[in-house]
Amino acid sequence: MKYLLNPSTDPHWNMAFDEFSLEGLSVDEPVFFLWQNAPAVIIGLNQSAHAEVNLPFLQEKGIVLARRVTGGGAVYHDLGNLNYTIVGPSKLMEPCYTLVADALRRMGVPAERSGRNDILVEGRKVSGYAKRLSKGRMMIHGTLMWDVDLETLTQALAVPGSKLEAAGVASVRSRVANLRSYLPDLSDIHAFEMRLREELAHGDPEIAIGPEQLAIVDRMADEKFRRWEWNIGHSPAATFQSSAKFPCGTVTAHFTLKKGVFSELAFSGDFIGARPAGELAARLIGRRPEDLADEDAGTYFDGTTAGDLMQLFR
Repeated sequence: MKYLLNPSTDPHWNMAFDEFSLEGLSVDEPVFFLWQNAPAVIIGLNQSAHAEVNLPFLQEKGIVLARRVTGGGAVYHDLGNLNYTIVGPSKLMEPCYTLVADALRRMGVPAERSGRNDILVEGRKVSGYAKRLSKGRMMIHGTLMWDVDLETLTQALAVPGSKLEAAGVASVRSRVANLRSYLPDLSDIHAFEMRLREELAHGDPEIAIGPEQLAIVDRMADEKFRRWEWNIGHSPAATFQSSAKFPCGTVTAHFTLKKGVFSELAFSGDFIGARPAGELAARLIGRRPEDLADEDAGTYFDGTTAGDLMQLFR
């Protein structure tokens, strides 16, 4: 199978390159490319960023949030993870679902497909994939965990009250595995990438991408994949309830975020304040949670700053 080279580790640019490969790459047979992301959480097309990701942790650690054009769940990427994309006419793509697992087995890894979109090794997940169909063409892309930081993975995907957070690091490690331990003869992830490319290509050549095409990907990255409106604002509605104790008393926020802004918001609790909290709630409808920083929270919640109150929306 012929292949492309994508040396970028920019998550937003790579999401754009994936979409370009589906929508703008003219090929009459399946082709593939392997790629990596700098530390990032990649959420599915239909997911709410606030509901699926520990956004304060991402901000603290400088981890990028990116939304892909395929469905499925949130995944953590770092430079210990190798990704693959296969794209081509949909009528020719059915055999491609097994190509990566088959290649791993030829390399000596006891890999097997399981469920709707996983590759397992000895019962533990090493890969998940998603797909998209567009105008008679299909893209399949997925992860391959070589030496991913599982501690960071757990914290990045643990939102307050989530099952993942409750389970903790140990349970995550029991469900996933890094491929490095199964391929001791390969020195690092770059050696793994080269070997996997050889297995998938079977001697077929590289397809060159020209500067005009790369310029299109640059534009797609800037105009869509780097924007708040795509990564956060595209989120479907999600409803939350969060409580915390402040100098004013206990405050519970009941809120719904739709496309990244408040569509519903109410406060309850035993707190005291000079003005009704409902006024603040009404002022925030249609605005982002971070816009709370512009409000005088102490007027509604005695002794409490906007920064304190932000804990309810993280």
